[in-house]
Amino acid sequence: MPLWSLAIHGGAGVIAPGSLTPEQEKAYRAGLDEALRAGAAVLDKGGASLDAVAAAIHVLEDNPLFNAGRGAVFTAEGRNELDAAIMDGRTMKAGAVAGITRTRHPIDAARAVMDHSPHVMLTGAGADAFAREQGLEQVDPAWFRTEARWRQLQEWQRDHQAVLDRTHLFGTVGAVALDAEGNLAAATSTGGMTGKRWGRVGDSPIIGAGTYAKNGQCAVSATGSGEYFIRESAARQVCDRVTFLGQPLAQAARDTIMAVGAIGGDGGLIAMGLEGVPAFAINDLGMYRGHIAAGQAPATAIYADERPRD
Repeated sequence: MPLWSLAIHGGAGVIAPGSLTPEQEKAYRAGLDEALRAGAAVLDKGGASLDAVAAAIHVLEDNPLFNAGRGAVFTAEGRNELDAAIMDGRTMKAGAVAGITRTRHPIDAARAVMDHSPHVMLTGAGADAFAREQGLEQVDPAWFRTEARWRQLQEWQRDHQAVLDRTHLFGTVGAVALDAEGNLAAATSTGGMTGKRWGRVGDSPIIGAGTYAKNGQCAVSATGSGEYFIRESAARQVCDRVTFLGQPLAQAARDTIMAVGAIGGDGGLIAMGLEGVPAFAINDLGMYRGHIAAGQAPATAIYADERPRD
C-alpha cells in the first residue's frame, strides 16, 4: 500500500489509436504529467488529499487543451460558463459552483464555498459575486477563450447535430487522492457542453453524481454525458457498491459506468480506494488519465485498452 496516491482525468471521448497526431498525443500526456506532479508535490510533503486534488486541477484549468478554465467550450450565446466541485472525504464537507464566468480557477471557488459558506452549491451571478468577495483571482472572460473552442461553437451553430471534436467529446477534468493520513478527496472542473443553453448544469458540480468522496469508502470524479451520470448518481454509486455490495473498487467502477451506458450515457470515471490503487472505468474509446503514487513515476494513458505508462 503506497503512502499516498493520486489519479486524474482530462475528459473522455472517441479517442481511437491514430486519432491524435504524435504532437497532440505528446501535448496531452505532458499536460497530464504536469498535473500529476503538481498534486504529488503536495502529497509528498505530507499535505492533505484535499490540497493535492486542487493543485492538480489548477494545472488542468490553465491548460487550453482541456475543457476546464482556460480552454472551456462556449455556450450557445458565446460565453464560457464554468462549473466545479470539491469534496473532503474526512469531514464529508463539499463545495460547488456552476455557471461562473470570471474566476480564473473555478475549483478555488468551489473550495471557498465549502470552507467559507454554510452552503454546498452556488450558481451564476451569486457565485461570481461570492468568488469576488472571497478575494479569488478574477480575469476578463477573454482569458478562457481559445480559437479552437470558438471554431467548435461556429461549427455547432451551422449544424446543431454536428459531432464536435470527437477526440475530446466530454472534456471535464478531475482528480482523486489518498493522503498519508488515509484521507480521501475528489475534485472536478468543467466548461460543460458546446452550445449549452438555459443555464444547463451537468454532473460535475453535483455531489454524488460527478464528484464524491468519503473516508472508509472511496473518492470519485466522473466525465461524460452528465445527464446520465446524474440519473445514476454515478459517483456515489461507486462507493455504495464498495460499501454495501462488497465489490472491489475496480468492479464497482466498471459496473457503475456500465449502468450509465445502459441508459444511454457515455464517458468514464476515476476512483480511489483505501489501498491507494486507482480504478479507471470507461465505456467510450478513450479517456485522458494518469496516476502517481509515493515512490512511483507519473504514468499516463489515453486509449481505452491502454495501461497507464510513464
